[in-house]
Amino acid sequence: MCLGIPGRVIAITDPERLMGLVDVSGVRREVNLTCVVTGRPDAVVGCWVLVHVGFAMGIIDAEEARLTLAALAQLGEAEEEIAAMRHSARTLETAS
Repeated sequence: MCLGIPGRVIAITDPERLMGLVDVSGVRREVNLTCVVTGRPDAVVGCWVLVHVGFAMGIIDAEEARLTLAALAQLGEAEEEIAAMRHSARTLETAS
């Protein structure tokens, strides 16, 4: 399974290698922009992209980015709840 996480391109760090700085929910990472740059590299600054394993795989609009980030947050909350339920079940098993 592949998971692309939305991030916003905030700067071009190496135009020759098509590398840029992307903000993903407040965390800034350098990613490869080869798959999304079709002209001047600085044209993607400000764009939302889907980032997977250090590569921007595609450009998305702000609404799609917002919805995807919300869904990922819900999944994270669900994972935390499932982990808490598993912990409670183990605690009950060891107590009996």
